[in-house]
Amino acid sequence: MAAGYYLGLDIGTTAVKAAVFDSEGRVLGVGAAEYTLETPVPDIVELDAEQYWRSSCDAMARAVAAARIEPARITAMSITGQAETLIMVDHAGRPLRKAVVWLDNRAAAEAADILREFGADELFAFSGQTEMLPCWPAAKILWYRRHQLELFAATAHYLMVEDYVFYRLSGAFATCRGLLPSTLYFDIRTGEYHRAMLEFLHLRAEQLPPLRDCGERMGRTAPNASVIPAGVTVAAAPLDHVCGNLGSGCVEPGMISETTGCTMAVCAAFPQLVYDRERRLSTYLGSRPGTFVLLPWAPSAGMLLKYFRDEFAGGMDYAALDAAAADVAPGSEGLLLLPHCAGAVSPVCNPAARGVAYGVTLAHKRAHWARAIMESVAYLLKDNILALRQLGADITSVRALGGAAKSGLWLQIMADVLDMPVSVTACEEATALGAAILGAAAAGDFPDPAVAARRLVRVARQTTPGANSGRYQDLFRRYRELNSLLLPTFGTL
Repeated sequence: MAAGYYLGLDIGTTAVKAAVFDSEGRVLGVGAAEYTLETPVPDIVELDAEQYWRSSCDAMARAVAAARIEPARITAMSITGQAETLIMVDHAGRPLRKAVVWLDNRAAAEAADILREFGADELFAFSGQTEMLPCWPAAKILWYRRHQLELFAATAHYLMVEDYVFYRLSGAFATCRGLLPSTLYFDIRTGEYHRAMLEFLHLRAEQLPPLRDCGERMGRTAPNASVIPAGVTVAAAPLDHVCGNLGSGCVEPGMISETTGCTMAVCAAFPQLVYDRERRLSTYLGSRPGTFVLLPWAPSAGMLLKYFRDEFAGGMDYAALDAAAADVAPGSEGLLLLPHCAGAVSPVCNPAARGVAYGVTLAHKRAHWARAIMESVAYLLKDNILALRQLGADITSVRALGGAAKSGLWLQIMADVLDMPVSVTACEEATALGAAILGAAAAGDFPDPAVAARRLVRVARQTTPGANSGRYQDLFRRYRELNSLLLPTFGTL
């Protein structure tokens, strides 16, 4: 195995993060660069396409500087991040307008027309997405064909933001199949662009980048304006949550990853194409060719604790909240929360849902509320894991990512509620590490990404179920009962 260095680039919604790793998976340097999205009117969310490139260059330069290595020693890299952000370029690769960010919802009428044309069943079958949403790139492209025909006619290539950054690094066009299920013009069954959708949108196949599998070499960098030298192998990478799953070492049967940041996302890999016929969970491609993942998620999780800290905790920080909540018994003395403050997505979808506090008494203090928030997120996580098990997932352990993974108390609550071990890896930059792992495999330093993950990912600590696990099984049943009673009422009363 070559003793090179690997770089992972993660293009997020409001920032780009880069990390440099050595051949043992140790993070040597991290760099980040933020940007502010433009929202001139409701439902319009854009960003100058060049800002993505400038921020990527900035983040990579900071990471390499922090790593204190010569850029020429980087042998491989990969680019992951958000899905659905669309960039339209001309034949020379120049952006024709600002990037249309994934949060943009201008194409509601077009999404409805696509739904009528293809039907919900067919859309779900070929895309794996449970709903036809205006944020999907197919709807956005149809909007431009209808409202800005001159721009539509001038567009030579439609790119995801990761594709554009790859183009700026290499001078070539290519994309990863793992980025594309939610475009709604890609068929997860065949691994190719969906011909009927392209015809409906009036697109030619050559307007979309050549397709590459996760971990396949997309090309090499050419001379460019970033710190990355020419000749570096660039691997195809799926979207961020799937890279995080790989970067947390979930390559053995029974392992899943969960990320509790502001939101919650769970990533469970399957060796074959799987659908949730109840349309609770969407299907995406996995980090290895021929594999698939289900990605249940919730719009509010860790942000609930942040909201409580900022609005009601009287200046307490997270460490103080942790310490106070640790002195409260499991069940928070009857205080039970439903954490749907920004709507519910999975395992039951109700955008109108809101948070609920049940059983409040005058005896409940800040510590009770802090613990009840942690417990409610753990209950929501278990609810989604049960849905995954119903679909055939054999789940025996969890790798925890995100801010909640820094809290020993929250990890213990999760382990007790789930009644299974919860592990935290040594590297906090799991998404970037997953991208770097794909680069290392594409460069030939490892036989495949799974072998690379086994070598490069290390577990820092494991939290096992404790004496409170039995108590939490009863409390979880109370949560599900309250949830089943109240969740259907939102939007109907």
